[in-house]
Amino acid sequence: MMTILDKIIANKREEVGRAKAGVPVEALMEYPYYSRETLSLRQRLGDAGQPGIIAEFKRKSPSKGEIHPGAVVEKVVSDYGTYGAAGISVLTDTDFFGGSKDDLMQAREANPFTPMLRKDFIVDEYQLHEARAWGADVILLIAANLTPEETLSLSRKARELNMEVLLEVHDREELDRSPLDFVDIIGVNNRNLKNFAENNVNASLNLIQYLPDTVVKISESCISSPETVQELWEAGYQGFLMGENFMKTADPGESLKAFREEVKKRL
Repeated sequence: MMTILDKIIANKREEVGRAKAGVPVEALMEYPYYSRETLSLRQRLGDAGQPGIIAEFKRKSPSKGEIHPGAVVEKVVSDYGTYGAAGISVLTDTDFFGGSKDDLMQAREANPFTPMLRKDFIVDEYQLHEARAWGADVILLIAANLTPEETLSLSRKARELNMEVLLEVHDREELDRSPLDFVDIIGVNNRNLKNFAENNVNASLNLIQYLPDTVVKISESCISSPETVQELWEAGYQGFLMGENFMKTADPGESLKAFREEVKKRL
């Protein structure tokens, strides 16, 4: 039986095939953002001296459905920058998450100063050229749907394109089999990607002792309280990727501001 992740990856491979046929890499290289100087999320998180929040622009999810219908990407990401996000994650998967390349490009236009992650299911080098052309500084690689060889080749190519690599893992097995030669940030995802429903921040707490000192460490998903951020920060995580917690509110930027203020009170 196919999991949701299996369905997403199968759909993604077909999507990439169509994109390659429509817009060749040479055309992507002509996009204005392709040659821009990228920003470092790794440095932003490593130098902060306090928990760094990577705030996400996310329209919907397979498990929750619509999260914030009608959200205006320019306002949300501009506010995220104003209220202190260390980085911004933008979903670009259309079929399962309601995102698009336009979301990322409009986010980049609205916020030129905050490191931006293209959050998608990367299965092909072509998508790295897309990410560069659309204005991303960081790309996401998910160990659960990549072989070690794919992780190595994709992360190497991202480095060649002057983008940083966030490698997402869920357990010790994924971590141990993933080459980290060109990985800048490791994120532990607390959500079960097979069904997008189960979650437990113990995944982050259990893995922290195995994460190497050579990378910046972040905890992803299922984080909704300042107490959890404090606990994970004290355990050794430097960044926290949060999406639905802000996007499900009427004003995501104000929600980020209030959340960061509560976190500061606890440190």
